[in-house]
Amino acid sequence: SEFPIIIVSLTGNLPERTLLRLAKDLQDRLEGLEPVLEAPLAGHRDEMLEVIIDPVRLEAYNITAQDLIGAVVNNNQLIAAGELEMDSGAFSVKIPSSFDDSRDVFNLPVKTNGDRVVTLNDVADIRLTFEDRAGTARFNGLQTVALQVVKRKGYNLIDTAALVRAEVAAERDTWPAELQHAVSVTTSNDQSTTVASMVSQLEGSVLTAIALVMIVVLASLGARPALLVGFAIPTSFLLCFAFLAVMGVSISNIVMFGLILAVGMLVDGAIVVVEYADRRISEGSGPMHAYVEAAKRMFWPVISSTATTLCAFLPMLFWPGVPGQFMGMLPVTLIFVLSASLVVALVYLPVMGGVSGRLARTFGHISDALRAWPLMVRIALVPAALYLLFLGAMTLLNPAYLLGDAAPGGVMGAVPGLIMFLAGASLVSIAMEAVKPTVRPRAIRAGYRRTPFGHLIRIISANPVMPLVTIGAVALFVFGVFAYYGQHNKGVDFFVESEPEQAIVYVRARGNLSLQDKDALVKQVEDVVLATDGVDSAFAFAGDGGLNQNTGGGEGPSDTIGQVQIEITPWDQRPRVAAKGGLIKRLFLHSEVDPYYDGDAVLARLETALHQIPGIYTEILNLSRGPASGKPVHLRLTGTDWGPMRDAVETVRAKLQSTTGIVDIEDTLPLPGIDWQIDVDVEKAGRFGADVATVGAMVQLVTRGILLDTMRVDSSDEEIDIRVRLPEADRVLSTLDTLRVRTSDGLVPLANFITITPVRKLAEIHRVDQKRFYDIKADVAPGLTNAKGQPITANERIAVLTDWLKTDRPLPDGVDWEWTGDQEDQAESQAFLGNAFAGALGLMFIILLAQFNSFYNAVLVLLAVVLSTAGVLIGMLVMGQPFSIIMTGTGIVALAGIVVNNNIVLIDTYQDYSRYMPRIEAIVRTAETRIRPVLLTTLTTMAGLTPMMFGLSLDFIGGGSTLDSPTALWWKQLATA
Repeated sequence: SEFPIIIVSLTGNLPERTLLRLAKDLQDRLEGLEPVLEAPLAGHRDEMLEVIIDPVRLEAYNITAQDLIGAVVNNNQLIAAGELEMDSGAFSVKIPSSFDDSRDVFNLPVKTNGDRVVTLNDVADIRLTFEDRAGTARFNGLQTVALQVVKRKGYNLIDTAALVRAEVAAERDTWPAELQHAVSVTTSNDQSTTVASMVSQLEGSVLTAIALVMIVVLASLGARPALLVGFAIPTSFLLCFAFLAVMGVSISNIVMFGLILAVGMLVDGAIVVVEYADRRISEGSGPMHAYVEAAKRMFWPVISSTATTLCAFLPMLFWPGVPGQFMGMLPVTLIFVLSASLVVALVYLPVMGGVSGRLARTFGHISDALRAWPLMVRIALVPAALYLLFLGAMTLLNPAYLLGDAAPGGVMGAVPGLIMFLAGASLVSIAMEAVKPTVRPRAIRAGYRRTPFGHLIRIISANPVMPLVTIGAVALFVFGVFAYYGQHNKGVDFFVESEPEQAIVYVRARGNLSLQDKDALVKQVEDVVLATDGVDSAFAFAGDGGLNQNTGGGEGPSDTIGQVQIEITPWDQRPRVAAKGGLIKRLFLHSEVDPYYDGDAVLARLETALHQIPGIYTEILNLSRGPASGKPVHLRLTGTDWGPMRDAVETVRAKLQSTTGIVDIEDTLPLPGIDWQIDVDVEKAGRFGADVATVGAMVQLVTRGILLDTMRVDSSDEEIDIRVRLPEADRVLSTLDTLRVRTSDGLVPLANFITITPVRKLAEIHRVDQKRFYDIKADVAPGLTNAKGQPITANERIAVLTDWLKTDRPLPDGVDWEWTGDQEDQAESQAFLGNAFAGALGLMFIILLAQFNSFYNAVLVLLAVVLSTAGVLIGMLVMGQPFSIIMTGTGIVALAGIVVNNNIVLIDTYQDYSRYMPRIEAIVRTAETRIRPVLLTTLTTMAGLTPMMFGLSLDFIGGGSTLDSPTALWWKQLATA
């Protein structure tokens, strides 16, 4: 609700007033749409009524500029003449002197001479024109007026953009055919295409994660238990969506990734319950009794494991700053969906398990009957049933998938898919049971039969030396991982480096350049941009102006004379080449995006070409969608004395210029330049009957003009200014020497009592905590390595500069320094995540202490967090990823709540066994009985995150697949952790 979701550009070789009128009519129509908050214009000039004084006529009528100014000011007043008290009431009386139309301006009296009245029309030319240009605007090289459409909060972005496009087309259809041919109406920077692609890829990732989880469960538990676990996923999602709707939360990319992250976790409780019930059924219990017993027996372990997982995300609700706003919906989504999974596992599944147990008998009879069929026929039934199940799921998600345009709307559209899905699930259960080989009954042997895994655990636990050896080996391994990662890591980043899709080229130059000079320089940059392969569109602005883009809080350099705002060709519309690379690419992709058109490659080629333009300096800002805020290297110097602070800025700037990898340096020192200062000798002016106000009004005649009043005209919906000014040729500083003031001694030149001198250009004074400050900002060049062979990152360069500032102490006395910008946000997020991690562990410890009533068992469970952190570092090394403060840090905090779940179930089972058997036997039995659910919950969590870790998204509905899309790159580090 702050930045435009789509830009509508009107270009054409038409009069400026015609183009502006069309744009304003379209603006009124778009702002009338309920989802649209506003549609401000860019690249336009407001109209004004310009009164051009003719100096020759003034002299002919013996009128001075002072006389003219006095007449204008005296007739431009709204005079309150008091109130009248009458029998009928009290009334205010006023004398309006405003102008209703241009004739009132024409007839404004300037001088009288007997019966002759000299009006403004006699000494001036009056015309309807535009205000002076403060900047120029072009779209793809053509003059343009652009509408920046901003939607209201709470409305669907994709639907709003579609409504805007439809409304623009409808408005264009009302134009005459000649006008439609002359004016090109283009939409660009359409966020709905980006969001739709992102949502589609995330939907594919969700479905891929669900499919992988179901494959793992199906392979481990069999068809019927797997279907029960599978039903927990959509049920939990539906409850989560209900919670989000009640909270008024809209679906976003953060919410979608929260669902992906939750897919592997939300089935943990369901797996534990279903696995226990399945084991009790295999021991002879009835389905209803087995599921009720499973719900009772696993009630507290499931409650505790889910609660500990929620504890990891609860502190993240209080994440401060911009990163907290960006990531805020991730813990909310996970808390909702995991809470829903708790209800599903302990209430929904036991009921469904009991009902499915009765159906299982019926399905079993049908499966027994099918066993009389030939084996090949029974095997062929399995893929047919799976295909029916797949069709049902796809039709349930998208009724048009199977039925096309004939699909009914609303709730009825989901009915065919639901029927097919339930029929497919039943047939899968029957067909898979029918192909299961018949196992010959074996003689029952008395006593407990230990598995090979049980023998291994007994060897380790029964020998008094082996536990110590195992603990020592694990501790040594963990220590070795931390030490190796410290020496061979890929650096630290604040946020994920994603591929750019939009960028701004700042054009920098110094000196008192005119608008024409600025526009000529910007035009050279614009031509280079438009000639670069991979650039989809470009807005060029010289002087003031520009689109309201989300720069993440970053501002352009102070010496910017213009900017070119670029839209890179969308990722899914880029040319493709045959897929090359690893197994995953060859398996899922026939073609991939041509690396030549990658956003980074496009900007690299553009930067190289722009450096060939003489006389200017260009700087490219990548408009990322993350929480980053401008340039990563941002040093702030504070003090009270201007001189030492300026020396400190020059010292730091020189150090940055000599530091490898530091580029695009800028500072906030005042730019060199001059202003013209007019000093009025008040004593002399008083002798001639003049004052400072008179001089100021005369200066206005030479510059912007004197504001006479405002009025309405047919061509504008708003009031326009009426300004009195000199002809364009006379709007120069030397004109002040020719203007005269009427005195008792005749006309006296204004130059007699004013002095015009050039002075240093004044600049803004910035203060923080009552201290003056200057900022020095810089970027870091990608792809470089330091002397140790490690990549040069912003954090690595800041560490080098910090050491220089602390060790050499190069700054003058009285000048303090601090890192701000991204570094400040990073330090805040790093401190918060550390506190959140400690807080999560504290909450988990309290829950575990209440669950086990044992300090030792609680600490034993939490030791898994240390092992899991070592696993994260191994994953970073294997994948070659840098450590992201936000993404990897969030992953470690979330992982702390996930990894303790298995330990909770293990300790709970051990405590149950230890009541009636020896300690070593209880350990062995616990390991044997819980190995399957432990592996299942671990594998399902991994399976749910695997698609995002490899950047893979399968489009089950539309077909096809994507790999390493810009959206997928966001979440790789979090999924890897």
